[in-house]
Amino acid sequence: MTSASQEAGLAQARPEAPSVSSRRFMTGLLWFGAGATTAYWVIWFGIDRSWLATTDTREYYAYENAFPLADAWMAGTGALAALALQRRRASALLWMLLTGSATLYLASMDILFDLENGIYVHGNAGNVAVEVLINLACLGGGIAVIVFAWRNRRHLTQDA
Repeated sequence: MTSASQEAGLAQARPEAPSVSSRRFMTGLLWFGAGATTAYWVIWFGIDRSWLATTDTREYYAYENAFPLADAWMAGTGALAALALQRRRASALLWMLLTGSATLYLASMDILFDLENGIYVHGNAGNVAVEVLINLACLGGGIAVIVFAWRNRRHLTQDA
């Protein structure tokens, strides 16, 4: 086997690692998502839900109160993804794909509810701004996590 063919074989065996800065950014994004989701529910149930509520109807509160379990799944998978990514574990790929998918699913449900119920138009302006930021962050974050995980899947599935 020639030197060139040996190098080609090694390149296939050990895929290029994501840059340190992209790995740090993604780890930070995952921790931020898990922490922000937890903070949202602490505020909602423990401090003052009026800081977050875009409207004040029984139906809206029933809708929002249906999210904590699904959000806990999303935050939990995000924390596990961040830990696995930090520790360079192969499970990072699984946890990141689960996190990204859950985030996009929940964002899609929330956006559709808001559109169908006029939340963006008739809600409290400041709280609507928070809602839009949450929706955009979930869409962008979910896509970013999935794209990073998939582009780096070969590297991520190799334990350090």
